[in-house]
Amino acid sequence: MTSLGAVFRPQSPPEQLREVALAAEAAGLDQLWLWEDCFLESGIASASAALAWTERLKVGIGLLPVPLRNAAIASMELATLHRLFPGRFLPGLGHGVQSWMGQVGARAESPLTLLREHLGATRALLRGERVTTEGRYVRLDGVALDWPPAAPTPVFAGAKGPRTVRLSGEAADGTIFEASTTPADLRAGLRLIEEGRAEAGRSDDHHVLVYMTAVRGPDAEQRLRAELALDGREMTPGLGAAGDAQTIAKAVELLADAGADSVVLQPTADETDPVGFVRFVAQEVRPLVG
Repeated sequence: MTSLGAVFRPQSPPEQLREVALAAEAAGLDQLWLWEDCFLESGIASASAALAWTERLKVGIGLLPVPLRNAAIASMELATLHRLFPGRFLPGLGHGVQSWMGQVGARAESPLTLLREHLGATRALLRGERVTTEGRYVRLDGVALDWPPAAPTPVFAGAKGPRTVRLSGEAADGTIFEASTTPADLRAGLRLIEEGRAEAGRSDDHHVLVYMTAVRGPDAEQRLRAELALDGREMTPGLGAAGDAQTIAKAVELLADAGADSVVLQPTADETDPVGFVRFVAQEVRPLVG
């Protein structure tokens, strides 16, 4: 069965998150995902609060930009949340939007190398290992967490380009695809993930999550086109869904049929009712998705 989630976009003020998280849990939503887009809201702070306000809701961060974090500090943050809220925290790492990384002086010459090194070190630390590594970007000398997670903890990687998608199969426990992903793109991406997994000799589970823009209301089609146009994607068929719950559920099923384990619906940036959006996803779309 495909898991269904929704995004609380950081274009909404942080003080709205509590009401959204509580509404998501009350409505039975599977997952609530947060973004750490520069320079809007902190992923760790927001996830901590959302998890503390709820009891069952799974909360993900997609993504934490690794150029902004030392691997040891990131692992400490992730391990703490895993121990405080076992089985409910879903962290994702990515190499970040390069223009934003440049603005804060953290742009890496090789974002792919940085992400590979960071994933390797972070996952090893979360397994409770003592890590010594001298990479191009990640350097640790006998580092181990005193309080690693008590159970295995998946770490997702955000991926778009072919090399990053292949890396996610090699070095992460799951892959997050952004909302520019069509079902055909997803099938191609899954082949790259399997190439990476084969190269690394991996046979464990790999969870595939896809964001999808979903727009409801009488002006849904117009708002979806405007949202896609912001990124120059308005001419790409098969992106997003606009209309009633049945229309959106059909688009979710297409991604599920293409191989998505989780589909996370994201509202447009101009959504004025994030509480209503998560209720719509949980109460109207969720019953229609197999």
